[in-house]
Amino acid sequence: MKLLFFLLFISLGILSVTWVTAPPMEERPKYLVAPPPYLEYFHFGFHEPLADSLWIRSIQDFDYCEQKKAENLCQGHGWLYQMLDTITNLSPYWRKPYATGGVALSVIISDIEGATKFFDKSVKAFPQDWNILYRAAYHSLYEEKNKEKAAQRLIAAARAGGGDWFYSLAQKLMIESGDRELAERLYQDLLQQGFDPQLLARMKSRLVR
Repeated sequence: MKLLFFLLFISLGILSVTWVTAPPMEERPKYLVAPPPYLEYFHFGFHEPLADSLWIRSIQDFDYCEQKKAENLCQGHGWLYQMLDTITNLSPYWRKPYATGGVALSVIISDIEGATKFFDKSVKAFPQDWNILYRAAYHSLYEEKNKEKAAQRLIAAARAGGGDWFYSLAQKLMIESGDRELAERLYQDLLQQGFDPQLLARMKSRLVR
């Protein structure tokens, strides 16, 4: 008990010094601390509440760029990436962080490296979720500049119920990346399955150009 009061006294002392000496909040640079590595092994059975707490904290600063590499480009694997990675380690099948976190990393703060790794993790966790697959494909195309990877994710999104037009877009990316053989194979597969004639005609027209 004496030790508890002593620690409480020390903590209050530190807080009082911080309150007296720290500059006003509006003058202070924001510095956010990411959770420690391997936190998912030290939750003592409270992994879901811990994931909830970290999620609530992370969405308050979805636009936080810890360190800029260039204009509109953040240092890879920054604070937000580490938060999202820890959250999804604690709660591997919680969809919301996967569905929105990758977009935040890719579009809002431009942590391209972190977004790439997180989208890969998202697709692995939800391989049948066409929304996640489509967003991952968008990132692969526009940020990673990887048309082959984007095409494969669009095909997966189409098969997961995202719409047949994903097939057409995937074929276009295959042709642009120089893989006409795979584009032809995709067309033949859809032809055998009896897909929409208009979609097939559009895909065939690309192959004869």
